[in-house]
Amino acid sequence: MNKKKIIVAIALLTTVSMFAKNLNQKIANMFMLGFYNTSLNANSKIIKDICHDGLGGVILFDRHPTKIGQSKNISSKSQLKKLTYVLSNSCRHKPLIAVDQEGGRVQRLQRRYGFYGKYPKASIIGRGKAENAQIEYMEMADELSSIGINYNLAPVADMAVNRKNRVIFGLGRSYGATSERVAKFDKIFIKMMHESQILTALKHFPGHGSSFGDTHRGFVDVSRTWTLKELEPFQSVIDSGLADSIMVAHVFNKRFDNMYPASLSEKTINDFLRNKMKYHGVVITDDLQMNAISKHYKLRETIKLAINAGDDILLFGNQLSPSKEVNIQKLVSIVKSLIKSGEVKQSSIDSANKRIDKMKHKIGM
Repeated sequence: MNKKKIIVAIALLTTVSMFAKNLNQKIANMFMLGFYNTSLNANSKIIKDICHDGLGGVILFDRHPTKIGQSKNISSKSQLKKLTYVLSNSCRHKPLIAVDQEGGRVQRLQRRYGFYGKYPKASIIGRGKAENAQIEYMEMADELSSIGINYNLAPVADMAVNRKNRVIFGLGRSYGATSERVAKFDKIFIKMMHESQILTALKHFPGHGSSFGDTHRGFVDVSRTWTLKELEPFQSVIDSGLADSIMVAHVFNKRFDNMYPASLSEKTINDFLRNKMKYHGVVITDDLQMNAISKHYKLRETIKLAINAGDDILLFGNQLSPSKEVNIQKLVSIVKSLIKSGEVKQSSIDSANKRIDKMKHKIGM
């Protein structure tokens, strides 16, 4: 090898080592956390969590869960733009910055904060023309991009199959009762987000539209009401190659697993979603502090089951109260103890990181 090739090889090795993550950082990269602040600086805890610990992502909310009238993360357009700038530019490690921005009742960027805030709910979009949906979602993507959001936890792929369902049908969050219509508008939504370099999360696998309950409040069993039809929108988007990530619901469905809810079920995620439906991208959980999980599983057990099930990003919204906030140091410590005891394989951590990094690379992160 000549001198020039040796120099190039050393440079490449140096570059790789600069970007290499240690085990702690690989574990931290698998978590997305909520936090309490509307302004940040280099000394803010969440910035240290990102820059030192390698926290993979944050999720932003507008309303403070315990202080009426106060903001958790979003109070104005200029404020939010400054917040996301600090999150993205404090160090080399770039986090995912996520919001739930579906339209209708579920949109964090609301009119009272200076945003457009009038994006229609999915049930209205689904009754309209494709070109109208393109316009709405292009404007939504532009707005998200303009204030530094790079990950939209949407669109909804649930079907409007149960008129008594409050959390999907009742809020107009589904594009319709047919899989063709739902898949059509899911794809439009994702394509428009991609135009502005924003990642998406198709939700809530394997289908929440037939449920009678709300997983925010507690245990929800869809075993008797769920049908195979509810998989079709997910499969259509997977086959199109558009799916950046898929969010798994906390619904219990014994057709997949008679022990665990979908988000903690290896039979649902690794065996069915990955192996049978041929989905090889990122899987993100719904908020693991929702009552469907937190009332039935302790934190250590939740994390163990989620990782072994095949989840790549474990979401903790920290939406209960500041006193119950879970931090990345505790989460990393739990995962390391699970690896040490043999309850979780390090290969699962490595595989999750590969999928996460591949997804981030789509938007140049």
